[in-house]
Amino acid sequence: MDDNNDGSKSSWKLWLAGILLVPIIGFILYTWFTLTWSFSKGERAGYIQKLSKSGWICKTWEGEMAMVTMPGAIPEKFLFSIRDDEVARRINQFAGKRVLIVYEQHKGVPTSCFADTEYFVVDAKAIE
Repeated sequence: MDDNNDGSKSSWKLWLAGILLVPIIGFILYTWFTLTWSFSKGERAGYIQKLSKSGWICKTWEGEMAMVTMPGAIPEKFLFSIRDDEVARRINQFAGKRVLIVYEQHKGVPTSCFADTEYFVVDAKAIE
């Protein structure tokens, strides 16, 4: 009778492990997918107004760019995140100049630990 009881305890532990591991593995795979697959890619031009590294645990660069369509028009703000320190350094060098940023849009990232926005800047160039 004890042998049967040990078998049921063992299968109960496997079920419990499965119940706990499946959601964790699913969350990890979903997060990886949202961070590696981009919904859209594009470019925007404007003037960088703000760029700062922020976050309690996961530090990311968060920025704001003013896009002016016509002189005298109210600028539209484009909020973005940067995960690469080298790209952030390059954007900081372009302070006061018109900048073209290349971005990827990542929808559905499950936490703001990876970025505050869904727009991840991957490159930047000064516009002459």
